[in-house]
Amino acid sequence: MSESVLDASIPLAIFRNEQFDADVLDVVEGALMSAVNFAEVWTKLHDFGLTSARRVQAFFALLDRIEPFTQSQARLAADLRPATNHVGLSLGDRACLALTLALEAEVYTADRLWSKLDIGCKIHVIR
Repeated sequence: MSESVLDASIPLAIFRNEQFDADVLDVVEGALMSAVNFAEVWTKLHDFGLTSARRVQAFFALLDRIEPFTQSQARLAADLRPATNHVGLSLGDRACLALTLALEAEVYTADRLWSKLDIGCKIHVIR
């Protein structure tokens, strides 16, 4: 089975108690995140005052690992700009996709706009 990469929108949707497909919780265990996306999530958790919440610690304990953002991923994230500009992806979004492509993995996001992308990886939108 392919590895699963989580976009920052997944934990944020969970922490904000948003509606999403229930089976996404099964994907979290053993999934990966880019260090860039982890920084995005952790920044938002500061904004929400949740950095010490037990559910946050429990969520991150389920992940297999946080992957470093490598030079080759940085170049790939930049190279993805033309193919993703029409949906307005951020650098963090493209970092997530670069990790997904580098690992030949599948990606999970709560951002519906990603369903419009055709960049060579399987994209799962959770709502």
